[in-house]
Amino acid sequence: MQPPRFKDKLITALLKMLPQHLLAAGIYRITRVEWEPFKNMLIHEAISRYAVDMFDAEEPLPAGYPSFNAFFTRALKADARPIAQQADAVVSPCDGKVSQVGYANNDRLIQAKGHDFDLLSLLGGDQDLVEIFADGAYSTIYLSPRDYHRVHMPLRGKLRGMIFIPGKLFSVSDATAQLVPGLYARNERLICGFDTIAGPMLIIMVGAIFVGSMETVWAGEVRGSGKGPSKWLYEGEEQITLEKGEEMGRFNMGSTVITLFGKDSVEWDKAFSPGVRVRMGQRIGKVRHFSN
Repeated sequence: MQPPRFKDKLITALLKMLPQHLLAAGIYRITRVEWEPFKNMLIHEAISRYAVDMFDAEEPLPAGYPSFNAFFTRALKADARPIAQQADAVVSPCDGKVSQVGYANNDRLIQAKGHDFDLLSLLGGDQDLVEIFADGAYSTIYLSPRDYHRVHMPLRGKLRGMIFIPGKLFSVSDATAQLVPGLYARNERLICGFDTIAGPMLIIMVGAIFVGSMETVWAGEVRGSGKGPSKWLYEGEEQITLEKGEEMGRFNMGSTVITLFGKDSVEWDKAFSPGVRVRMGQRIGKVRHFSN
């Protein structure tokens, strides 16, 4: 991970002063404009600037998308991301670059070199969740503008609950992770909880600057009410089960995915390490302890 440049420090300082949510609201509207000359210009510029690979896209033609957001959240061909089929395989929930991976030191997780943060802040002050995931396995994957922006299941899981936590919208780049203490625990985020063969699992979608919204397949676009956390618990028919590799949500613009497992439940593969690029569906670890 390269140290932050002067440009990174300047942008981060500006973001502390700018109206982050107002900017995100403006981007939300712009990315949904369906006027063909405008949306085609945005799509072509993104493909060119970020070297977006359209070969795997279900719709490879830029003009085939009704808006920039439709392009950004594009689906892939059915065979574009093979899912590791071993029963004990944990798979990557998304395309992106691994920021951090490891095992929590009690309730502390590494954000970047020289920076860590605590589970209690990340999980919105929910002490019960902290006790479940203390000393557990965690991974943080950053999705750049060039990446596929849908989020999938690392393991088969039954939905238990969801928490939306309002917050800031700092960039989540490597540079910002080194410059903003407690970045992931300060930004807006959506926590989705599942029961799996490895026990409880959390998939945390962390918002960022220009992230217009986050969606799940069961609730659509998710927004909280008020300044505190908004919680949903699912029971009975609402408690859906999603298969390993099945889509569970998406970012409308890019960000970061944090995955948490309980203590001694998952072991990460040695090749799954900071700085490595991963693709959704590839094996990144294995289940150590199978839960009933």
